[in-house]
Parts: sequence; C-alpha cells; structure tokens
Amino acid sequence: MSDALPGTPIEAAVELARLATLLAEYDRAYHEQDAPLVTDAAYDALRRRNAAIESAFPDLVRPDSPSHRVGAAPAGGFAKIRHAVPMLSLDNAFAAEDFTDFVERAQRFLGTSQPFAFVGEPKIDGLSISLTYIDGQLAFAATRGDGSEGEDVTANIRAIPAIPQTLRGPAPARIEIRGEVFMDKQAFLALNAAQEAAHQKIFANPRNAAAGSLRQLDAAITAQRPLRLFAYAMGECSAPVATTHHGYLERLRGWGFDVNDLSTQLPNTEAAIAFQSRVGTARAGLAYDIDGVVYKIDALDLQARLGFVGRAPRWAIAWKFPAERATTVLEKIDIQVGRTGALTPVAWLTPVGVGGVLVSRATLHNEDEIARLDVREGDVVELQRAGDVIPQIVARIGDHRPDSTPFVPLTTCPVCGSPAHRASGEVVRRCTGGLVCPAQAEEHLIHFASRGAFDIEGLGEKTVREFFADKLIATPADIFRLREDQILGREGWGELSARNLIAAIAQRRTIALERFIYALGIRRIGEANARLLARHYGSVAHWRAQMELAVQIGSEAREALGNILRIGPAIATELADFFAVASNRARVDELTGVLTIKDAEPEAISDSPLAGKTIVFTGGLATLARPEAKAIAERLGAKVTESVSKKTDLVILGTDAGSKAKKAAELGIATVDESGFRIMAGLEVNSGA
Repeated sequence: MSDALPGTPIEAAVELARLATLLAEYDRAYHEQDAPLVTDAAYDALRRRNAAIESAFPDLVRPDSPSHRVGAAPAGGFAKIRHAVPMLSLDNAFAAEDFTDFVERAQRFLGTSQPFAFVGEPKIDGLSISLTYIDGQLAFAATRGDGSEGEDVTANIRAIPAIPQTLRGPAPARIEIRGEVFMDKQAFLALNAAQEAAHQKIFANPRNAAAGSLRQLDAAITAQRPLRLFAYAMGECSAPVATTHHGYLERLRGWGFDVNDLSTQLPNTEAAIAFQSRVGTARAGLAYDIDGVVYKIDALDLQARLGFVGRAPRWAIAWKFPAERATTVLEKIDIQVGRTGALTPVAWLTPVGVGGVLVSRATLHNEDEIARLDVREGDVVELQRAGDVIPQIVARIGDHRPDSTPFVPLTTCPVCGSPAHRASGEVVRRCTGGLVCPAQAEEHLIHFASRGAFDIEGLGEKTVREFFADKLIATPADIFRLREDQILGREGWGELSARNLIAAIAQRRTIALERFIYALGIRRIGEANARLLARHYGSVAHWRAQMELAVQIGSEAREALGNILRIGPAIATELADFFAVASNRARVDELTGVLTIKDAEPEAISDSPLAGKTIVFTGGLATLARPEAKAIAERLGAKVTESVSKKTDLVILGTDAGSKAKKAAELGIATVDESGFRIMAGLEVNSGA
C-alpha cells in the first residue's frame, strides 16, 4: 500500500472501515488473549494510517474508530476495578517529522512558540498496570483493560518481589502509580526452557509471557515467574508530588520503584530527535524488549493545560521504531462486507513470518488500491507490518506473473445479492441492502454487544455469529429476549455458562445514554461523538425527538445539531439519514421499550458560572489560544458551539468579534470579554469584586 492518502471520500471511507475491523481483531488478540496476530510495528503503521486518513477526512470518522479505543475489554475470571483516571493510550510517531508535528500541535493549542523540555523513556513491551497506595500501603492493583475498567490483579501483584508493598518515605495519602510489568530476555528464555521441559505452553515472546504470568488465577504461579516493573506515570493523586515529570520519576525511585535508567531529561526538540537515534542504536543490546521511545512534555502544569483528545494525551507521544517487511504469494482476493455495507478486498497469502508473527492475510483497502498496485491472484507481493492490525501489501514484486486476470470489482453484494454501488467521489463500494443484508445485520449485532457499546460479557463475536446463524437473534432487541432454555444444551453451553450469559445480558438492561448511542452503529458516530451527543441532549427521549426533527434540512433542530462543537454538518447529515429510515426509528423505539437508558451525567463543576451554559467564542483571544479556551470551558461544564442562536447563553467576545457579536446583541444574549471569561473560568480574580 502506498503512503499516499486516499484521494476521495469514498476511498477514505473504505479504508477506514477496513482499518477499524482489523485493529479491533488485533486488539482483542493482543489484550484479551495475550496472543498477538501481528507485530507491534505492523499494528502501529495501521494506527498511524487510520489517524492520518481521519485527519484528512474528519467527517468520515467511524463509530468504531480505533482512535477512540484503548486496549480491549477486561477478560473474564477477575473482578473489575474502574480507574479513577482513565488509562489512555498514546498517539504514535514514526519519523522526526511526526515528532515535530506533535510538538507544533501542542504549541498551537497553548498559543506559544516557546520550546518544550521533554523526558524520553524507552517504551517497554509489557503489560500496563495501575497500583493504588493508601497511606503508603499497596491497596489494590488493576490492568489497563479497556482504559476505563481493568482486572483486579492485586493478589498477583503482591506476589511480585520487585513491586513495593509499602512506599519508602513521605507520600500522598492516596496515589496511583502506573508502570509496565515485563520480563527480560534471559528470564523469558529460561522460562520457556522450563515450560518445554515440563511439557507446558511455550510463550511467543516476553510480552506474552509477562501478561500470561500476571493474569494467573493462582497467584502462586505468578510468584514463580521472573516479573519486573518499570514505573513511569501517575493516575489520581491526593497531593502534588513534583512540578516536572522528571521530578516525579525521582520521587518514584525514592519510594522504592525501579525507573528505567535510560529515562532522560531533554531540553528541546532537537535533543529528543538525537535521543531517538541513540536509543535505536542501543536497542539490540538492552536486556529487555522495547519498540520505541515515549516522549512527555516535562512540565506538569503544561500537561494539565494540554489535557487529552480522544484516546490520547496532547502532551505525550510514542515514537516507534521502523516497520518490518517480507515477501510472499497472493493466493486469493476475497471480499468482506462490513457493518456499513462497505465491500473490502482482503488478500489471502501463502503464510509468511514477519517480525515473529505468521501472516496469512493482508488488506487491499479498495478496488482503486488494487488497480494502483496492479496485483492479481498468484503474484509475489511485499508486505509491511507497521501497526497492530492486518498487514498491508505495499508492492508487487517482479514482472513475471502466472496466467491470471485483473481484479474485477463486484457490482452485487457477495452475501445478499443486492446492488453494490460506488457513489460519486468515494472510493468505497457498498452493498445497498442495508440491514436486509445478513452480513450487515450480523456486523451490527457484533458492534452492539462490543466493549464500547453494551459490553455484554460472554456475548463476543463468535457467540453472536453462532446465535445469528441459528436465528436466535436477528435484531439488538432480540438479545434481551434470549432465555436460558434456548442456550442450554447447545454445543459448548452448559448450565453455568448459559446462566452467566443471561445474567450478563440482564445487567446491561440499564445503560448509559452515550453507550446506547454508540451501540446503534450510526456511521461516523464513534465513542467520542456519542459522548458529545449524550452530553448535549441529556436524555434519550430528547435526543430521539430532536434527531427526528433534524431529518428536515434547514430545520432549527438540524442547524443546532450541526453547530455542536466537533459534530458539524457532515456528521449531522449521517444522523439525519439514519433517522429518516423508518426501520431504524423502529429499532431505536424497540430498544427503548426494553431498556432503561440513563440520562447523561453532567460533567460540570457545580460551582462554575459556566456550568450548563451554551457558549460561543468569537474574535481573537490575547491570553489563550482558541483550542485551549474551548477545552477549559468544556471541562467546566459548558457546551461550546460554533454559531450564535436563540439557545446560546453566553458569547465570549475577543478582538474583531464581527457578525457573531452583532447577532448576540440582536438576540439579547449576554456577552463578556476575554477578561470576563477568565474570571468566570477561575483563571484570574475579579479585582472589582
């Protein structure tokens, strides 16, 4: 696959659909089963390409976008612990240009050109862990899980000698310390030798060995495994412990934690780029596996101001080492039909090892990419693995090719036979059958039960496909009509497993509004956009009513929907198109009839004068960059929109405010200048009070 981005929205949508499916598959294998299907380099390349396409085509961001996902749902067998501060992931860089872009984005957000100091830390290939200490004593420990909720592995963590049970010296009354549990190379080889001698499971790599060892139901097994931990981050904390990240690492050392000796304070971007080169050269000689370097802006006050966007902090990035490549034979081109009807070509390959992983499939993205590469069945092709997703074909090798014919795009769906249409200006060809198409209906059910949506334990992809094929479920509401007697006695289903599944489904009859919206699988409504919609409309009844009104182009409801910050007209059109279909409205109503959908929880700070207000910024700001000002307002509970309307409560007037200020005056809407906003936001004291 070329590094060039898709040239049209159709091409972009097709590739985003493919990336979402592949990355979800690889996330499940890596995080839930400790059995990665691809190398880290391949995974990262796919993540990176997904982010680049979303940046170029922001209106095409999918509901199941990998950009909104962290890890995978916690596995069964352990109790669950909800993280007080989400354990999010990092965006990736693969070259100096990517790192420089990261720095410039942070500068723009803060409205500064001043250089940043960084801390560079080797990125350990292990299992992320959260350790909470209360009054200096280890209270509980949890894996990352899905970023919001992880597995309770406290007993296992207590069995690892390298992790302090008691902090040395003064510490906050409550502090959450984060790090990476790992196994060094020699310990891994020794463990595998012992496993082989005992005719036990052989681990694929040190990361799998560490994860499998930590997640033992018997903590005594964990105690026998040579696990280590590097501490490197902080979650919730009851009192400040440092002003810089480097200072925090020094506190960690003082409390008794191992901190990577290569972690280095770096004065500027140039020093960080040079550090990447040094660590890359030293990588092979390290006692443990690393796949890159994590760079964090050193000043903790700047980290707090920068905050997070989507699944990642604005103040940190993982600069990964280069991807690996291999050659093999393209045996067959198959077409998969996705949840939105996208027909995605997938290459079946003669299995080949790439970076320690056996690869048998690769993405071909879309019919234009096949034509560009000029690949046919029987060709020798070059693969690239650069992300935790299915590898990409990057080139055809050689001029000689067997007798073969060029790939011919399908004009009908291979599953349901409906016409397959490629809209003007798009790269994706879609089945027009909608939910009449079994492939789309099945994928909708899988999405509905997935971790970001209803997250029904025991109702994974395999089970959904089984129940759908046997006509136990056809629509999402059917899930909540399942009975134990329908499941009991099926292959692999005993009394306990059937009872547990029905209990898990019952637990999800009450669901948060944002999860409900996301679960519907509306195009471009990912978890982040679902949260925005839930927070804006508050209740399912209000959202449902406004969406039906928004079907009408030019209506007040349509305009208000398109003015929600980060929603915009294109995503508003997708929502309106969804609710314009009678069968979609019927499915929503059917679900609301069998579920209790909780109103959105207000994120507002109760005593903030901005809480609950709908505000608009207009004109230039002198003391804050516009992105930071909007982020501050949202953190304080305001709804930030782009246009002034009768529903606007407050307009913040910068310099040269223009037409929005005029409209606010015409509608009698309250206005404040930048200083007034800073006072309302608690950024400065009202000297006139």
